[in-house]
Amino acid sequence: MADFTADELRGLSLFSSLSDEQCEQLLNRHLQSTHRPDQVFVMEQDYGESVFLMRSGLAKVRTFTADGDEVVISVLGAGDVFGEMAALDGAPRSADVVALTPLKLVKMRAAPFSALLQAQPSFSLALAQLMASRLRNLNQRFALQSGDATTRMLDSLAYLASKSSADGDPTAEIPPLAQKEIALIAGLARETASRTLSKLRTRGTVMDASGGGLQLVDLDPLRKRGLMPRP
Repeated sequence: MADFTADELRGLSLFSSLSDEQCEQLLNRHLQSTHRPDQVFVMEQDYGESVFLMRSGLAKVRTFTADGDEVVISVLGAGDVFGEMAALDGAPRSADVVALTPLKLVKMRAAPFSALLQAQPSFSLALAQLMASRLRNLNQRFALQSGDATTRMLDSLAYLASKSSADGDPTAEIPPLAQKEIALIAGLARETASRTLSKLRTRGTVMDASGGGLQLVDLDPLRKRGLMPRP
């Protein structure tokens, strides 16, 4: 696997304010790894001394209810950083992270990350903005849990597409995923998710992509439901 460089790190918005030297400091003794679908590579309640960066692929952040039901909190795509909360407060990891597709990962030491947050206000601000964006997205997805199945499925497909695209395109091709994973992300029973996807295919809103995944081809239903702004 090609080495991950300081230039590549600074190309990500979170790290754009850092110098070459500071990026090299973050990447000092970094590790790279590949993971297969369904592999758990961060476990809830583990103590973490690392911050992670997704180079490629998709992963889910999940936890379980007291009844043992799986809940998907968010999806991670290329360029996403995670694990910073445990690096900041020293508490155990708050959720599992599980590969949805084959993926590549960069693992950075938490100590230099925390030191730069204290020394570089612009870096701290960028992290605060990132966390605010995640919270806003989580709030929106939580608010939709009382919505109808079609609305929840459309929102989840657009979310997966944006995480699969370098520019956040909601019409980007979604990699092949097990239907149970799509159902979990949408917060639906598998049978309900299957019926809803079939209905969206029949309406021409969703199509099976050439790579074996799914693709949203009509965004008007999302606009009508207030899931994205009208052009």
